[in-house]
Formats: sequence, structure tokens, C-alpha cells
Amino acid sequence: MAIHENLLGGPPPTHLPDDPEPRELLAAGTAPAEVAAQHPTSSLAWAQLADDAFEAGNVVASYAYARTGYHRGLDALRRNGWKGHGPVPFEHEPNRGFLRALHALARAAQTIGEQEEYERCSSFLKESSPTAASTLG
Repeated sequence: MAIHENLLGGPPPTHLPDDPEPRELLAAGTAPAEVAAQHPTSSLAWAQLADDAFEAGNVVASYAYARTGYHRGLDALRRNGWKGHGPVPFEHEPNRGFLRALHALARAAQTIGEQEEYERCSSFLKESSPTAASTLG
């Protein structure tokens, strides 16, 4: 038996390829809007914009940024073999941008009273990565 064999019969975890430049730019203090403009497919940049907007009380902007990061992340997941369900481990750093955007979308949806989307996104986050749900929540 292979050491990474999935004994539960579900889909294997999806691990997005590493794209370190957006992460490095953000860590160096580059404005998230600039990072998103340079790397528009980076869920991490959009998730950071969503977090910053939420912290500033701009919930609608946070929602929009989070939705963009979420959809960019879905695109990346699908390009990398994800079939609409299965683990997206938070432990794999390149997955964190998508998971952060998903969390930010749930948070903003709850804040503006969009309960159905909040519940959908929260469930999706827990199903994708229990670690992300507990770490980001």
C-alpha cells in the first residue's frame, strides 16, 4: 500500500502550484492593490484586499474582493484537477489564498445578511479544509 493512498475512496487532495511572487510582494509591504494588478489571478492578493477592506469597515468592497479571489481560486483548482469537491489542504501554502478568499466571502456575506451564501461558503471551507476553517475562523 502506498503511503499516501486514500483509504476513504474520496478524491485526492488538490495542491495548487506555488506562485511565490505575490506572497513575497505582500510580505515585502507592496500594496495589495498593486499586487492584484500585477498578478490578477492571485487569490492571495484578492484575499488580502478583502481582509483589509473588512478591517476598514468596507464590507461591500470586502465582499467584492473576496468573490474575485474565490473565483480566481476555483479556476486554479479546476486547472489542477479538482472536480468540484475534495480536500484543499491549508497545510499546502499555495492553497491558502483560495481558502482565505473563501473565508472572507463567508464573513462578508454573513455581515451583509446573506445567510444562504454564508452557510454555503462556511460549509465549503470546512469540507475543503477543516484546518483552514478552524485557523481562519
